[in-house]
Amino acid sequence: MLEIIDTIDAVGWEELPGPRGWYCPDHAASGLRALARARTLFQASDAGTALDNGGIAHGHSGAVFPAAAAAAPILLDIAEHGHPRARDTALRLLDDAMRLLPHAGHTRTASPRGGPAPICCAVAAHVRDRPHVLDGDRSGGSLLAEADAHWRFEVAECFADGGDGVALGALEGRLPSGGPAARLRRAGPSAPLHEVVPEYPPVDGQACLRAVDVHAEGLAPGTVLFPAECAEHVH
Repeated sequence: MLEIIDTIDAVGWEELPGPRGWYCPDHAASGLRALARARTLFQASDAGTALDNGGIAHGHSGAVFPAAAAAAPILLDIAEHGHPRARDTALRLLDDAMRLLPHAGHTRTASPRGGPAPICCAVAAHVRDRPHVLDGDRSGGSLLAEADAHWRFEVAECFADGGDGVALGALEGRLPSGGPAARLRRAGPSAPLHEVVPEYPPVDGQACLRAVDVHAEGLAPGTVLFPAECAEHVH
């Protein structure tokens, strides 16, 4: 548990961006420390309240802060090594972090894959990296399913087919049916894609996607696609 406390203390919570008057760095650090040490329902609930009241989110108003992504691997450590009461609270906070909406101007954060990503997608990437922590109970399975909805596709190569761009690359998570809208991240501002359709069923994390009415030149290797709703919804 001391290793988890050291990890918490190593994060510059005061340096993370967040909406003024809402984000409270002290609540993030103290709440995580308290949750790591929690052994009773009351202790876990009290720690969760601090984290949910300005630490990584503001649950009452339905907002999430960039600090949630920095806290995600720590919450997963607590879920793996902490008391069962602390695990329950950690999983709830992770689920909230993928569902609540960010404030305008604070919608992106660093992704464990590199580069910026919507807060919910950055948290989801951390969750997908630790499936062994979540296997075996209903709450963990639900969390993995929610993380898969925050899919990520990185282009390896692309070619033109009519007026569309067809891209080969790595897919994390699960594409919904019906040709979802996506957001494209590259150098400069992100750009909207109105419809992304799998050409073939994904196999072993590899996929072939058709971006409807998108020039292949706009899908250069290294370009990242993620759900439009994750990129566009704000508090």
